[in-house]
Amino acid sequence: MHKIGIYPGTFDPLTNGHLDIIKRSCEIFEEVIVAIAHSASKNPLFTLKERLEIAKVATKEFSNVYCKDFSGLLADFARENNSKILIRGLRVVSDFEYEIQMGYTNSSLNPKLDTIYFMPTLQNAFISSSIVRDILSHQGKISHLIPKEVFEYIRRKRQCM
Repeated sequence: MHKIGIYPGTFDPLTNGHLDIIKRSCEIFEEVIVAIAHSASKNPLFTLKERLEIAKVATKEFSNVYCKDFSGLLADFARENNSKILIRGLRVVSDFEYEIQMGYTNSSLNPKLDTIYFMPTLQNAFISSSIVRDILSHQGKISHLIPKEVFEYIRRKRQCM
């Protein structure tokens, strides 16, 4: 068994697809780090603090999942956290093209680093954070696309806004 797997992303917000990959990763790794990227260039809807809180709430049932934020190079973050494996999800062909480029880039920066890819389950194949944000911006229904804990968190935050 591999000791530590890192699942990096912006998670803006964390979706059912993300949670599915986290659950499946827990069966393979002793520890799974959900690594939340600062990603200021992506102009996230939720702050880094909020995305970290959302991830912690959504993964609280998993005793081997840890949520951490990071900035800088993912290859360095993996080295600092004693991980040799990155976890990524692939939904469509365009994901593959981007992810394989990133996988090669990360292994060029940290030769001990490898990437494994999960395909989403069929019911989660179309879900992305950007779709959730778009629906949310139009006050549409998102409860079926995100974990219930994430929905409640967003609902509470939106009432305060």
